[in-house]
Amino acid sequence: MAGFTHVQRAVHPALRPYVGDISGYAYDGAPPELHRGLPSQYLTLVITLDEPLGIAWPDGTSGFYDAGLSGLHSQAVHVGGSTSRAGVQLALTPAAARALFGLPPGELAWRVVELEEIFGSSGAQLISQLRSVVGWRERFDLLEGALLRRWATPPASGVRAEVGWAWRRLCETGGAIGVQELAAEVGWSRRHLTERFGAEYGLAPKVAGRVLRFEQAVARLRQEPTLRLAELAATFGYADQAHLTREWQAIAGCTPRRWMREELPNVQDRCTLEAAESGV
Repeated sequence: MAGFTHVQRAVHPALRPYVGDISGYAYDGAPPELHRGLPSQYLTLVITLDEPLGIAWPDGTSGFYDAGLSGLHSQAVHVGGSTSRAGVQLALTPAAARALFGLPPGELAWRVVELEEIFGSSGAQLISQLRSVVGWRERFDLLEGALLRRWATPPASGVRAEVGWAWRRLCETGGAIGVQELAAEVGWSRRHLTERFGAEYGLAPKVAGRVLRFEQAVARLRQEPTLRLAELAATFGYADQAHLTREWQAIAGCTPRRWMREELPNVQDRCTLEAAESGV
């Protein structure tokens, strides 16, 4: 899309277990009326640089956020409905919920929390500082500095080793491992694993596996938008193209073809500025 800038850089080494990537975005003109926030293995923190951002969940719950931290979910959210045109965004691993925000990731699942609710007055100060500087390097430095201060005195992990193992195995296999096999690997019953996993992450392991497989399919389609859907389905273990379409409808709220028509132009036409690890 013309008039759209997207900037990324590698995060500080100490934050890499918790932050997948850090990026900034800005529209020169009006932002899209609607963008689907797709489920993934990451929690998301978006801090706007102008106006609050609108986020609506499938059940109709909605709100506007200056700095919204959202947890894991298995259905797309609708992002938009506001005049916000710029912000910084972090993709956060579930481990970041405890290490940086002092909360189990399950407490953030299917909801958005204002950063100020967690950071207190320092959260409001961070938003103000980010909005007062003009360079992406300076913004990223401010945000990383705030997270590093939180990381310096992290709370106790609180995550059972078996549950953490199950999450890592799901991610390693792209959701291809079955719940029964996961349970056998950690020495628990399927029911016990499902209960403990769901309490920690807010999603059952089977649902998390579906999200991870969907996430891989989305990434592949972004890279190869001309790929035949039947081939995409076969690559990621869907029974057939119809199965892929049903899953896409359940998770994204639309068919793959509609998603490609409405969302892929935003990716293909954007002006992407890749930043070196040293800064932007």
